[in-house]
Amino acid sequence: MQSYTVRFHVDAPPHRVWRVLHPPVPPNSPKPRVLKWPTGSMEILNEGDEAGEGLVRTCVFAVPKYLLSGGKGRSFETVTEAKLNKLSRYVAVGKPLWSRAEGYHELEEQPDGTTVLTFHEDYHAYNPVLRFFLERPVHAAISRDNLETYQHALGYAGRVTRLS
Repeated sequence: MQSYTVRFHVDAPPHRVWRVLHPPVPPNSPKPRVLKWPTGSMEILNEGDEAGEGLVRTCVFAVPKYLLSGGKGRSFETVTEAKLNKLSRYVAVGKPLWSRAEGYHELEEQPDGTTVLTFHEDYHAYNPVLRFFLERPVHAAISRDNLETYQHALGYAGRVTRLS
């Protein structure tokens, strides 16, 4: 199993950081709703409750080309726990390296009103041979993309400093 944790300090209150990561559903938006960015996309099949708990999504994301999937991975994900302006926890099953990922992002308000965001993910490839050879480099590539995506998105809330 691979684990990845990164922390950011954002010069914004938790509610603003939350809104950047969990934008409200626009009125009259199509169902399912699709969000796109340069390295992938997310199709939201069920929005979940007001905090996002119960959200169901499929994602397309970049993976190493040596996996012979055209450089694209796919996952089916659900948000299993969410607390507005505080926590969002998910579970995902992905391919082409059949795997399970569990992760969360947590927002901690600081005394000065800013936010520290922690993103954590555990990643486990099911096949023991593929796990031995590919789990570490594939998860490292996915984690680099997640890092860039978080840093870019959090920049819309305020100045971002990576803490770890």
